[in-house]
Amino acid sequence: MKLEDNIRKVIPYVAGEQPKDKNIIKINTNECPYPPAPGVQRLIEGLSYADLRLYPDPNVSALTEALAKRYGVDSDRVFVGVGSDDVLNVAFVTYFNSGKPILFPDVTYSFYDVWADLYGIPYKTVPLKDDWSLDVDAFCNAGEVGGIIFPNPNAPTGLAAGLSDIEKIVKAHPECVVIVDEAYVDFGAESALSLIDKYENLVVVQTFSKSRAMAGLRVGYAISNRKLIKYLEDVKFSINSYTMNRPSIELGVEAVRDEEYFRSILKRIIATREKTKNALRELGFSFPDSSANFIFASHDRIPASGIFEYLKSKGIYVRYWNKPRINNCLRITIGTDEQMDKFIETLKEMPGMQ
Repeated sequence: MKLEDNIRKVIPYVAGEQPKDKNIIKINTNECPYPPAPGVQRLIEGLSYADLRLYPDPNVSALTEALAKRYGVDSDRVFVGVGSDDVLNVAFVTYFNSGKPILFPDVTYSFYDVWADLYGIPYKTVPLKDDWSLDVDAFCNAGEVGGIIFPNPNAPTGLAAGLSDIEKIVKAHPECVVIVDEAYVDFGAESALSLIDKYENLVVVQTFSKSRAMAGLRVGYAISNRKLIKYLEDVKFSINSYTMNRPSIELGVEAVRDEEYFRSILKRIIATREKTKNALRELGFSFPDSSANFIFASHDRIPASGIFEYLKSKGIYVRYWNKPRINNCLRITIGTDEQMDKFIETLKEMPGMQ
């Protein structure tokens, strides 16, 4: 037996490229183009350097309570993790242990199959419809399964399922946990949080990385019933009690407090998204009607790979995957008006575009 025979080998998740050149227009990883709430900046300047020698609160009490107040639930129904990826990772370990296959869309967040493979969880993918929408009937009629997870709005398509469709899926599978990954919900979709009191198998996951402009601090959370949250907490404390650092806790609380600023940047991003949709249509692009902070677009004549390389040569990064079904699509994050204007002008200059 060789040494490597005892080592786990996985195909890892590949994140969007992070260029070091600050002059790049970076619209490839769905980050918010605006800074966090002003109170976050003020708090950063007053953080105690001396306190960094101390462990953080393992219960993340201040941030958990702030989120509970924001969403009108008790604090023991909120679980906080190091970004929604951490929350989802713990959720996979916690909830998907029946040995039955879990379900998620075939075109979706590409971390799901990575976690399933890593933890030996069997899975099946449910193909999206030709218009990129969620095949609700296929999820509902899948028979006995070990769990379900899907983003809403979906990534990378940006399409949102209606609340009634989400409820159908949750209701059809009372025997397993259904996770709705709402990383982009604030940009135009309806949250499934209104269903958590009605269904004991529902978990809703959100993040500070997109709409709250704090991707660099890594804050995510889940909201559900007390029982399911307690199971998450038990697994978390079996891995690492001190997952959330002290600055992230304090700055996260401050971000939740400023609802007015939060709503103002959502409004700006949505307005820029709609403006960009119109400009892309005029250039021959088509795309599903995004409810997220990105657009999933393909051109009627020019291959996505060629557009991707051309934009990159001009210092503009978008996201491209050479994968089945989506290898002629680009995911374009919504930046500032100035960034998106430059993006459109650069596209207009591309040979063959007009």
